[in-house]
Amino acid sequence: MLSGLSPTGTGMGKSSSMAEVRRVSVIQRTLQGLSGALTESVFTEQIAARPGLLQRTDPRAKALCLLGLLIVAALVHTWQILLAMYLLTLILAGVSNISIAFFIKRVWLFIPIFAGIIVLPSLFSVFRTGDPLWMIWDFGHEVTFGPWSLGTSLAITKQGLAGAALLILRVAVSVSLAVLLALTTRWANLLKALRVFFVPRIFILILSLTYRYIFLLLAIASDMFTARRSRMVGPSSPREDRRFVASSMGTLLGKSHTMSDEIYSAMVSRGYTGEPRSTHRFHMRVADWAISASAAMVAIAVITGDRLFC
Repeated sequence: MLSGLSPTGTGMGKSSSMAEVRRVSVIQRTLQGLSGALTESVFTEQIAARPGLLQRTDPRAKALCLLGLLIVAALVHTWQILLAMYLLTLILAGVSNISIAFFIKRVWLFIPIFAGIIVLPSLFSVFRTGDPLWMIWDFGHEVTFGPWSLGTSLAITKQGLAGAALLILRVAVSVSLAVLLALTTRWANLLKALRVFFVPRIFILILSLTYRYIFLLLAIASDMFTARRSRMVGPSSPREDRRFVASSMGTLLGKSHTMSDEIYSAMVSRGYTGEPRSTHRFHMRVADWAISASAAMVAIAVITGDRLFC
């Protein structure tokens, strides 16, 4: 009987051990997320330090050009022009020594996909009437839902598809321009450039404190979870992990409240007056003026082409 039970017992033991290996604890997932966030921030700073076209451009000219193109993208009404602007952002990413695959992933991972989900209903004739492009279902008669008429068929319309493409491309271009500005500019230089455009000091102060405070909180949380992990002899149960995470949230909230004043006091004691300071001195070169003039010509060409297409 023992020999008969042996394979079953061994199989159960293997399946149990494999389940434990596959189950990743909350603490380990949290540590991976925190380390990933810190690594990404360091990687972003490395991109801003690379030799590239936008990295060498004066932050003031770069912010003015990219923000100006972003405003122009919001005014465009043809998807062909927006597609050309998106291809332009890919070219700018390439000449700025940014991986195209990384740039596309960074842009399309969240916001444009969500915009596509939001605009999905407008493809159908039920929500937006127009010329049928693809017939999905012919009702055979007019279908009404209360006071609303759903029409005689369900189809994807040409107008709905054009409107959806327009919105998704507009969001993609806007996000791409913002990502280019953030990736190719150091945070201190970006804040200093915004101050040149008369952004209120209180807004700059909040952004500066938020940027520094986020990484400080990440470091504190990472230390807390690492200390917990280093004191564990064996795997913990999900209940214990949830209890630790809940208590850590309360502890982190208390520490954040205490350290917020300490951070500001430390900055003031080191000469911070609300104005962002950077070792980089802004100086407009001939190349910067040329890039600014090129951006202005692109904006004029985009607006002119949009009027011709319309």
